[in-house]
Amino acid sequence: MKKAILILTALLCALTCVSEAQTPAAKPHKVVLQMNVDGPDSWNQLLGNIGNIQKAFGADKIQIEVVTYGKGLSLLLKTNAAFEERMKKASETGVVFAACQNSMRLRKVTTEDLLPFAAQVDSGVAELIRKQEAGWSYVRVGE
Repeated sequence: MKKAILILTALLCALTCVSEAQTPAAKPHKVVLQMNVDGPDSWNQLLGNIGNIQKAFGADKIQIEVVTYGKGLSLLLKTNAAFEERMKKASETGVVFAACQNSMRLRKVTTEDLLPFAAQVDSGVAELIRKQEAGWSYVRVGE
């Protein structure tokens, strides 16, 4: 009987190891970037920081979310053609660009006004808090 229990225990351990090996690994680094500034200087800084972070850690080893609110919401508007291609390329590597719905309401911005890859969050500041509480690193970008 003891031998059967020992064999079953070993089998369970082996199955657990196999299932864990087949589960995709979570990205070990997570960072949320705050953008509440309007203007190309700050946006260039943001996109430069994203590139530098991905280079330092590896784009496949870091999860990045940019939370835009207030004046920073302009970054994600379709009228911002100058930065659209760079942000689209970043989003294709997994970077999330999120627009604050509170700021959208205040500025009378609709979903249709946003770039197609833009996500939305209920509150930019609340999203920053949630991410930090979940262990994400926080970086304020812009002047």
